[in-house]
Amino acid sequence: MNKSFATLLVFIFSLTTAYAQDKGVLSGNLQSNYSVFLKDSLIGATESASPQYGRQISSAETWLFVNYDIKGWHFAARYDLFNNSNLLNPSGAYTGQGLGFWQIKKSIGDLEITAGSFYDQFGSGAAFRAFENRLIGIDYAMEGVRVKYNVTDNLAVKAFTGKQKGAQVNRFETSPQVIKGVNAEQSLRSQDGGILNLGVSAVNRTLDENTMTDIVTQINGQPLEDRFYPKYNVYILNGYFNASYKDFAFNGEYNYKTEEAINNNSGNALINRDGSLLLGGISYSKRKLGKDKKAGLGVNLQYRRIENFPLTVSPFVNLALLQGVYTYQPSLSRQASYRMLARYQAPAQFSGEQGIQAEVIYSFSKKTNITLNYSDIQDLNGQRLFDEKFVQLEHKISKKWKGKVGVQMVTYNQAVYEGKDPKKTDNVETLTPFGEVTYKINRKNSLRFESQMLNTDQDLGSFYHGILEWNSSPKFTIAVSDMVNTNPVRIVNDQLADQVLHYPSFFVKYNVRTTSFTAAYIKQVEGVVCTGGICRLEPAFSGLRFTLTSQF
Repeated sequence: MNKSFATLLVFIFSLTTAYAQDKGVLSGNLQSNYSVFLKDSLIGATESASPQYGRQISSAETWLFVNYDIKGWHFAARYDLFNNSNLLNPSGAYTGQGLGFWQIKKSIGDLEITAGSFYDQFGSGAAFRAFENRLIGIDYAMEGVRVKYNVTDNLAVKAFTGKQKGAQVNRFETSPQVIKGVNAEQSLRSQDGGILNLGVSAVNRTLDENTMTDIVTQINGQPLEDRFYPKYNVYILNGYFNASYKDFAFNGEYNYKTEEAINNNSGNALINRDGSLLLGGISYSKRKLGKDKKAGLGVNLQYRRIENFPLTVSPFVNLALLQGVYTYQPSLSRQASYRMLARYQAPAQFSGEQGIQAEVIYSFSKKTNITLNYSDIQDLNGQRLFDEKFVQLEHKISKKWKGKVGVQMVTYNQAVYEGKDPKKTDNVETLTPFGEVTYKINRKNSLRFESQMLNTDQDLGSFYHGILEWNSSPKFTIAVSDMVNTNPVRIVNDQLADQVLHYPSFFVKYNVRTTSFTAAYIKQVEGVVCTGGICRLEPAFSGLRFTLTSQF
């Protein structure tokens, strides 16, 4: 099938080039990764964690994306390659190659028609989102047909039907379940500058016969009081709004899911439950405060409640690997860029959670600002899952020097987020002071030093992480770092060496116009890795990584 699609696209490209008076526009990009796995039993980077350490030794992934636009037509195709890759499953090895994405799109007046693969979302993405997050192996593209019609300049309606691609067993096949959806969005503006966007959506997923057979078989194996009649179809209804007026902005969304067969919290039985997701937020932003009009204030508050809301192609997908998900539920906690501050994050719990996040940023002047952030997440029974208290002060000392200091305190339910044994796993309590200083040598060169100290008596114990980075714009970036397990604890993972462990890294990046080359030696501790708010648990890594990215 993939070969047929590839042949079709090549034929279309050739045909349009032949008859067109203009040459059209060709663009694209390439990303290629290559990893070498170096066994390190001290940190747990062994064959039991990933088969590459004992067998394949290396892995590769490549994506070549090509776009071609001519006379109102848009053609796109992406070639994907995976060789002994653990990107899709951090503890496995996958090999496959083929057409990972293909698309033909045409606009006819106010109507846009898309056939093939596409990415899209309704509202915040809670009811439906098809997207890609390449860094952790996610590709939730839909394969089917989508239409969008602009009824007026302020009212648009779109609808689609298709199947989700990117199965873990075969990356280039689609799941057999059919997903359909329709969305309408209206934009309103007032004369005094107020803006209101309103939207409604409906999404339907229909199970295939084989999946239904498996569901019935499992239900029949459960006690009589736990049995129920499963349904082929599940429906999601969604309504949302975004509004802004002067210095304020508001958003809200409610999603309801009809009853379907889902896994219970233990994952050993199916239950019949409907579900819901509610989220809302308010923000305030004001510049030129104070007598001298140099201060500024930004405030943001978010709330979310989830109950039995796993939107997956079937109840048999592996949620730990983020398989078969067609909803977007990012972590409610603050997204951190520092390694120690990002060590304990809070992946959204599909079965149920409720939480808030509040952030205040106050700028004393263009040189100095302070950030305060607080998040609190609990399950629906009131059990603490996660909370974070964060403060950061950033100051531009002079034209040459700038820096930041801060502290983070976290409570993290490791048993829930990482599936550890609750009998020997206490909540992780951390205190992490951090700092960063940057020295601008000249217009092109700068040095940056980053320091963090994570203190805890749980999990693997305390860590220190330091990094020194040299940037020579626009050509080079060189960084050397070390993360040291300064106070080892081995209660939850007695497979690691009971000693002070080092996780050094060395990174080099070289840019040539629109092409970048990177090479890195990395040792990475086991833990939850988050990218763009989407998180998953990954084993320890030890080895070399090379990347090539280019745009044309």
